[in-house]
Amino acid sequence: MTVSSIQFKRSVWQNVVILTLGFWLSSSLILDWVIMPSLYISGMMTQAGFTTAGYLIFWNYNRIELLAAALVVTGVLVLNKTQFTEDNWRRGTTILALLLLAVPLFATYFLTPQMSATGLQLNLFDSATEVPTTMNLLHAGYWVLEAVKFIAGGTLLWWGIRR
Repeated sequence: MTVSSIQFKRSVWQNVVILTLGFWLSSSLILDWVIMPSLYISGMMTQAGFTTAGYLIFWNYNRIELLAAALVVTGVLVLNKTQFTEDNWRRGTTILALLLLAVPLFATYFLTPQMSATGLQLNLFDSATEVPTTMNLLHAGYWVLEAVKFIAGGTLLWWGIRR
């Protein structure tokens, strides 16, 4: 009888980082490319309650992102302390992990409140449903942050899988 002796040499923390990044990036893709476009196409952005609904969605999601980023940073720091010996590897993974933490911090404490404040309609008698120009700038900032998140997260995920 032959028993396979193939074993994965990944540590628990490496698996935590890989799984967290996989969950985080895939959920961001679903939010960015399925949920939000569906709401936009259905005309919800022109509804009076869209700002409140958007704020609630992103308030909750930003907290999940902060938790994921904290797990990734913790995992990378533990791996750098216990496994990886190359200085370039340590520096690169730490910078990417901290960059990934900065993205949801900025989105949570600056971008989402600003977008909600900009989209809030304070005049009940005004029926204008046009998107303010400031909102377009904030959306552009959001997409830049998403690009940074996908590039940094994808790179870190790729390094984690290959290592």
